[in-house]
Amino acid sequence: MPLRVPGRLFTALAAGGGGAEALDLLARAEYSRRLACAHAVTEAARAVGGGVADAAGQAWELLSAAHRAEPRAVSAVLGHPSAGTALTGLLSRLDRAVEAGGTGPGVEGSGEVPIRWFSALAAAAAVRAGVPARMCWPLTTDRVFLPSLGGADCPGAGPGDLAEVEIDAGGRARIGVAGRCSTPGPVVVPRAPYGPAGRWRAAHRLVLLDTGAPLFLDDVDPLRFPGVPERPLGLTADELRWWEAMTREACRLLRAHHPETYAELAAGPRTLVPLGSSGGFSGSSAEAFGAMALSRPRTGRGLALSLAHELQHSKFAAVLHLFDLFEAEGTERYYAPWRPDPRPLVGLFHGAYAHLGVADFWNRRRAVEQDPGELARAEAHFARWRSGARQATEVLLASGRLTALGQRFAETMLHTLDALCRLPVPAEARRLGLALAAEHRKEWARRNGAPEAPSIETAGGRIGELRHGLRPAASHVGTTGFEPATP
Repeated sequence: MPLRVPGRLFTALAAGGGGAEALDLLARAEYSRRLACAHAVTEAARAVGGGVADAAGQAWELLSAAHRAEPRAVSAVLGHPSAGTALTGLLSRLDRAVEAGGTGPGVEGSGEVPIRWFSALAAAAAVRAGVPARMCWPLTTDRVFLPSLGGADCPGAGPGDLAEVEIDAGGRARIGVAGRCSTPGPVVVPRAPYGPAGRWRAAHRLVLLDTGAPLFLDDVDPLRFPGVPERPLGLTADELRWWEAMTREACRLLRAHHPETYAELAAGPRTLVPLGSSGGFSGSSAEAFGAMALSRPRTGRGLALSLAHELQHSKFAAVLHLFDLFEAEGTERYYAPWRPDPRPLVGLFHGAYAHLGVADFWNRRRAVEQDPGELARAEAHFARWRSGARQATEVLLASGRLTALGQRFAETMLHTLDALCRLPVPAEARRLGLALAAEHRKEWARRNGAPEAPSIETAGGRIGELRHGLRPAASHVGTTGFEPATP
């Protein structure tokens, strides 16, 4: 059935909000997109031929059987962030193989087309649905992983071996290495597959939100987020306890003082992907809806701000999968008050939308901060980011590249920002916020060798191209990598 977005929800999203209802709709749209992408993978694999086509056909048949038995099992797997990373990445490689004329059975062996990702997704859906099956695919490491569930360590296994997933008539699933009779043998997939247990490895469930949706910390899924290493990060027990404490504090703060943001988070499930760094870095991906990559949070409030920031990016990426808000072609590069590099229009649009949410976050902090120093900090950041987001939105509207829907979206953003800009701010906080903005503008001009103007034209920088349809979009929405979370 066609997915329709009510006008009131479109307006609510454009105003920077939307709540749980909008997040639920966007999640259904992303699932539909991934289901279509899975079918496109099957068709592209058929064009490649050989073993790739056979493996993709088996995976599609198993996915279909799981859907007939339990549709929610398929939606749980394809709705998982790593499914988007796997399917769009796989489709991109299949496209290249088709353009090259196909290489038949040798494609998988060359590593160019890892059709095993599709096999693992289908196997995970069958496990969740309890569909009797046996699925095998080539291993590249000593781990067998089922997206959205977890995986098993298989010491001694590696390239040349076959992962094997077996589900019996009672729905009991075991994963291991095909043909291996000696120890260690297969691992039974736990009924509640969260966290490590023996040779089993899975995401950690940090908290259950008010809706019953879990918030996970995933450092083990090889495809948990684009651009991070496939190997597990290997969090220590102390690091995990720190994440748990910071997440509880962030959720408490959002629930109490930022209810709409909390409702959007709790519409989940959501997955946090820890980065092996500190310093307040965060990132989102257009193809990993539901996931946010974050460095180790210093405070619960800092984590709450990062969650609010990345939720905005996630919403906007999903909106761009539904609507053309601007003309994709164009070489213009623009000044963004939050970035050190010139940005294409899509990056400026993403950042303006995200910082509308950042400005609203600091506006709400002004009402609850008790410490005079923290209150002054909130006032200054509010003054800075409402002004920066408004400036960027005005540039968007003057670009001449917005579609009619894009014009409506940006005008609604501007209306929200105008309301924020009319709110009174102490003179000293306003002065400090504008001074920080001016300092950033001056440093940007020095770094980029360009005059201090709203936009510049340059081919410099690593700029990702947004693509619509089923083919992959730019990996890190609003970024060309991970960016420091706005303070």
